[in-house]
Amino acid sequence: MPTASTTQNGQKLFPEVLIPKLMQLTRGKSAIAQLCGAEPIPFNGQTEFVFSLDNEIDIVAENGEKSHGGFTIEPKKVIPLKVEYGARISDEFDYATEEAKIEYLRAFSDGFAKKLARGIDLMGFHGVNPRTGSAAALIGNNCFDKAGVQVVYQGTQNADEAMEAAIEAIQGGECDVSGAAFAPAFRSGLAKLTTPQGAKMYPELAWGNAPGTVNGLPVQVNSTVSANKSGDLAIVGDFETYFRWGFAKQIPLEIIRYGDPDNTGKDLKGHNQIYIRAEAFVGWAVLDPASFAIVKTGTDPNVKTGTDPNV
Repeated sequence: MPTASTTQNGQKLFPEVLIPKLMQLTRGKSAIAQLCGAEPIPFNGQTEFVFSLDNEIDIVAENGEKSHGGFTIEPKKVIPLKVEYGARISDEFDYATEEAKIEYLRAFSDGFAKKLARGIDLMGFHGVNPRTGSAAALIGNNCFDKAGVQVVYQGTQNADEAMEAAIEAIQGGECDVSGAAFAPAFRSGLAKLTTPQGAKMYPELAWGNAPGTVNGLPVQVNSTVSANKSGDLAIVGDFETYFRWGFAKQIPLEIIRYGDPDNTGKDLKGHNQIYIRAEAFVGWAVLDPASFAIVKTGTDPNVKTGTDPNV
């Protein structure tokens, strides 16, 4: 059986011996998955409730009159969406040994898992279809960029000052911070900061290092934060409590031998190909936008520069 790739109608097919290596080299990881553990989601979705008490406790004198405290419940729906990844390969796959087939499928599965991890970030952070980069109508405002999360513009602040401003905005609303996701440029900005004596303020971030925690705060560095020209540098907040995500169902790898499963207009049998596809159902929700803040590049467009702020 030949190992060289075959070209049919301008489409280059992966050679058998290279498929595992190509898939293993696929890069991708999820900052969201690292900062917030997944929870199973029912196939038809589930409703999460955010509870808040509207007032403080009240002192009541003996025989005194009690006042109303107030209680608010805000429902948030977590609805899973179907995502998929597929690829055409030569039908020589069918003539490979069972061991080789298993290696093919294992490599494809690992590659899909990495692409899925990256896709979770792109959808949860920016609300886009990972493949096209365009806003996804099925996601709507269910993402950090559109959910009404607080925004801090870095402006002339250094990265450390911008991070402090973001945390201050969250804690000012009596919310907690459990982690942060940094864009590589923001990590670099922190790594370049020095003390008046010239020592690195964040030596653990030097030379591209991503240690997992910075100043005791769980941190993930990922290019997905600033992807899609979002201008996001860091996303900070209470991921553990107020972000939900998980899988409703994962469909096993499917091997398709007939038809045109990727709508390219090319019949599989007519081109000596088969199609490998993996699918999953994943859902997420930003439960409390006030518990998060985004550090963005530039200055606040709503604030005029060069004017007297007292006027």
